Amino acid sequence: MNKKILLAASLIAVFTVGYYAESAVAFAQYMGNVGETGQTGTYTLEEALELQRRRIESAEANPSSGSGTPYLDAGGVIGAAVVAGAVFGGIAGALFIRGKSGKYAAMGRG
Repeated sequence: MNKKILLAASLIAVFTVGYYAESAVAFAQYMGNVGETGQTGTYTLEEALELQRRRIESAEANPSSGSGTPYLDAGGVIGAAVVAGAVFGGIAGALFIRGKSGKYAAMGRG
């Protein structure tokens, strides 16, 4: 491939991603109370500390509930990774095995 074309395409891709990346900025969650007419109030430190204290008490009262993330479940983090690895690994293995024989396999290899 022509190196100039490859360099130009790479530069266009970098500048395009840089141009559109500004619109994908994530903002912090708004912490405030909303009034009846839609006005926003203040979220005081005391209110935040009270909410955190209630969350800690709830977690201590229910130790079996955990964090809520089922790591070893098939719908959890590790379970989903194992399932995805098995599916894609099986497909890749089938393609590798099938690629060793057939019309376009190189003669004398395998």
